[in-house]
Amino acid sequence: MTILVTGATGTIGRQVVEQLTKRGADVRVLVRDPAKANFRAGVSVVQGDLPDIDSLREAFAGVSTLFLLNAVAPDEFTQALIVLNVAREEHVERIVYLSVIHSDLYLNVPHFAGKFGVERMIEQMGFNATILRPAYFMNNDLTIKDVVLGYGVCPMPIGSKGLAMIDARDIGEIAAIELIRREQAAGPLALDRINLVGPDTLTGADAAAIWSEVLGRTIAYPGDDTAGFEQNLRWFTPSSTAYDMRLMAERFLTDGMLPEDDDVARLTALLGRPLRSYRDFAAEIATSA
Repeated sequence: MTILVTGATGTIGRQVVEQLTKRGADVRVLVRDPAKANFRAGVSVVQGDLPDIDSLREAFAGVSTLFLLNAVAPDEFTQALIVLNVAREEHVERIVYLSVIHSDLYLNVPHFAGKFGVERMIEQMGFNATILRPAYFMNNDLTIKDVVLGYGVCPMPIGSKGLAMIDARDIGEIAAIELIRREQAAGPLALDRINLVGPDTLTGADAAAIWSEVLGRTIAYPGDDTAGFEQNLRWFTPSSTAYDMRLMAERFLTDGMLPEDDDVARLTALLGRPLRSYRDFAAEIATSA
């Protein structure tokens, strides 16, 4: 049977497809632009979009398991509900959904509240599902690489509570493991929620210290400027998305993104290896610079 991956051309989706194909899964992707779907041979491609009912129905034909990832957008919740309803119409019962850690805590943040609503609908609709709740993606910091390298500052408003940052490659591998586990199960498996975290919980000062170490020069953490963060984002994202990200950053400052006691041990056992660290991530960037 076939596993359908949405969001397949993004940072996480590509990792999921790569890990599934490595494991011999039959993979289909739903993409807006097939020209960007340069996947391994054997991955089938359906052109379409989540709000496009006809393309969804085409994509779901013969599918047994869904990886649901939809990008942060004003209509993210509506898109997800459309997908869930079409999936149910097409008799898809197994789902792995990419939510976010503390979706039930950061409820004033639009995309967190939306993802928590999707979690509730998955549960109420009776899907056989794993809900993945990732913390901050290390790979987000690719967007600040030039500032770190060129200006000597780590500008992301991380705060002093700490974020349990995770590498996108680890997210993709864990998602693939869960998709195949559900795909190959003889019967329905209980709904599960898994926090996806990295091995370290880092503050803004910690992140700057790591950059200083790997670059061999001082990198400063200028502070928790969420207003400046919003203004910078407005150069390349809609104002509503920039404000959404600011609200998230403000919750970084007040609450952090902290793992539960057994999260790291659970993920390490699931992967059969240690989680990738932020230091490793920064060192890769420094080496390639």
